[in-house]
Amino acid sequence: MPSNKSVSDAPIIQFTDCRILREHKLQREDLWVRDGKILDPEKLFFDEQGYADCRLDCGGAIVAPGFIDVQINGGYGVDFSQPCEDVSAGVSLVAKKILEHGVTSFCPTLVTSPPAVYHQVLPQINVHNGGPDGAGVLGFHLEGPFISSEKRGAHPERFLRTFRSGGSDDLMETYGSLDNVAMVTLAPELPHSQSVVSTLRQKGVTVSLGHSVANLSQAEDAVRHGASFITHLFNAMLPFHHRDPGIVGLLTSDQIPAGRTVFYGMIADGIHTNPAALRIAHRAHPSGLVLVTDAITAMGLPPGRHTLGQQVVQIQGLHAYVAGTKTLSGSIATMDMCVRHFKQAAGCSVEDALEAAALHPARLLGISHRKGSLHYGADADLVLLDDGLRVRTTYISGEEVWRAEL
Repeated sequence: MPSNKSVSDAPIIQFTDCRILREHKLQREDLWVRDGKILDPEKLFFDEQGYADCRLDCGGAIVAPGFIDVQINGGYGVDFSQPCEDVSAGVSLVAKKILEHGVTSFCPTLVTSPPAVYHQVLPQINVHNGGPDGAGVLGFHLEGPFISSEKRGAHPERFLRTFRSGGSDDLMETYGSLDNVAMVTLAPELPHSQSVVSTLRQKGVTVSLGHSVANLSQAEDAVRHGASFITHLFNAMLPFHHRDPGIVGLLTSDQIPAGRTVFYGMIADGIHTNPAALRIAHRAHPSGLVLVTDAITAMGLPPGRHTLGQQVVQIQGLHAYVAGTKTLSGSIATMDMCVRHFKQAAGCSVEDALEAAALHPARLLGISHRKGSLHYGADADLVLLDDGLRVRTTYISGEEVWRAEL
């Protein structure tokens, strides 16, 4: 029996023989898609009396929401912080490549740079949905330059800035525009930072705390003003201390406003964070953990020298260092690698690992009504995985955009 064309001319796709991630559990049921959205089969059957036009046998695969990477600096020879006449070509290359990692949406990330770089790069990339040409862009993540000199990590000190006032003047002077910006990482101990946090939230920008020497009280104050994320927890911040746990203490703070969640990024590459620290964070605050790659230019490339913004980076094995130092400088991990390592290192469930790469980043950015879940009405951005959590197929809006070679 054909679909009910009085509702839509678009074909109805039924994914069969699969385990779908819904309501925090892998459930053995079919998934229905039309017009790039996930359908409620009860409404389809009883209200429309419609049926599938196309059935796709998933061969027992796991079907999860497409992964979302909110911190990725580049890859495959592309450095998002390097200005050029055609920034979009580089972003498009990375967007296409990361489909094989199960990533369907991402935030291109710029590290600390001079204002001229932001002014040149930011206007060239608009927020857009993904498709066959690559993962969708959710907006830029601007990591710096309003960060601590002491905890700058791989960020060049000469381009760090402070806030001269609490309004938007410093932001506009530095970035030029916030039109395509999803997130800003800043250090909450900088003077005037709290009013800047409020300004950013009023403009719809997610505020993250990182590269900072803030104590817990300063971090809690930033959260009260609207901050909701911690950039790569444990890295580039004061180490946990029992009398003042610093930013790390936000994971169990009793000063978080009611109804609010503080999320935190984890680079689960086996290098940036010891497995014991990963387990501590996850067990303390499982619903806030967001997997990020923090991938740099060298992701997908052989060892050697590469760039990260204004710095030169040396790749040695799986480590990325600022050249001539032992300072870690992003990673060369892929999101599917991080999902697998996180599950193994944290000893968590498959569901927890998948939600940390999809549902949690969507909630962080306030887009979980359309991304990061398989709820009815959500975008049909999907990743099919085997039991080893290796990506088999990636879909965006119900359309196959990448398939592993058998």
